[in-house]
Amino acid sequence: MVKSVMVAYALWAAGGPLGLHHLYLGRDSHALLWMLTLGGFGFGWIREFIRIPAYVSEANQDAEKERKRPPIKVPPSVGPVRFAGQVCVGIYFGTVALIGLSSLSFFYLIVLPLCVGAGVHLVSSVGQQTSDLQKTLTACLITSPIFYGSTLSPLPISLAASVTAAQHSRFKPPQTPESKQNLGPRLYRLGLAWLAFSAPLGYCIFHNTTATLYYLSDCVAALLDIFWFLPWLRSVLEYILLMPYRVLCFFTGGGYYEEAWRKVLEILLKEYTEKEKEALQVLSLEVEASLEEITRSYRELAKTWHPDHNPSKEAEATFVKIQEAYEVLLRRHRPHRFK
Repeated sequence: MVKSVMVAYALWAAGGPLGLHHLYLGRDSHALLWMLTLGGFGFGWIREFIRIPAYVSEANQDAEKERKRPPIKVPPSVGPVRFAGQVCVGIYFGTVALIGLSSLSFFYLIVLPLCVGAGVHLVSSVGQQTSDLQKTLTACLITSPIFYGSTLSPLPISLAASVTAAQHSRFKPPQTPESKQNLGPRLYRLGLAWLAFSAPLGYCIFHNTTATLYYLSDCVAALLDIFWFLPWLRSVLEYILLMPYRVLCFFTGGGYYEEAWRKVLEILLKEYTEKEKEALQVLSLEVEASLEEITRSYRELAKTWHPDHNPSKEAEATFVKIQEAYEVLLRRHRPHRFK
């Protein structure tokens, strides 16, 4: 089917950063790259305004003529834009791996170089060109141990992979009508690739968001506790600090949505922070301990380690730790923590 320049421009304007126009033109590698980088970080999407006619022309080439054309033995030249894209996307993939996969075993030896190599190869496979994936990944695996443990290691690994990909670049074999796949299998493959990329990153973002909510909750509670002797001032500050939340409830309709948001916050904050885990250890409690069990353990330990009843040298320091641990856990179990 002949591709239209007007349709390509319409898809570029409507969903260009998601690669809809590349999907329409059969450029699946380019579409996946745009899906994972939101249009080449925005710059590539803008640049394509003048490139779309050339893309449409490539898509409309006669497959029979391409098949009869003698094979080109001269490797294609890798332009500065493609090379810079390989380096940047390789670093981007490596950074995502550092964020979401750094806890895996052999991360710097295997996982990180494979992720960087995948990013470089994705860019090198855009359009009519491709490269040798095996040699690109080998270059990454050789370079990675040299910069083992460094947070800047994606840069030299990506540079080595980009140079290797440029040295072994070649043209893709021409597609025939029989070799072209339907839209369904293509979308399925692109969806799997997008899921493999985004799942570790999404988990890490959720985990960090939970930690951030912990921190903000503790900061707000500590700030409000300063004004315990002035209840009216405490109420005013609480109202001001929660104003964004109240505005959100207003625009979402309040009522049911407000209760739903509160439940979401309770789920996110259900697990203990590191400070609360340390407090549980100080009071010799399990994670499932109730407020009554916390209070009972605190009273028993406070009675045992109170300096007036315990003459040992570490009694005072231990008593202070017990007091602080009890206050930390008491703040967690306050009924108005999420209001």
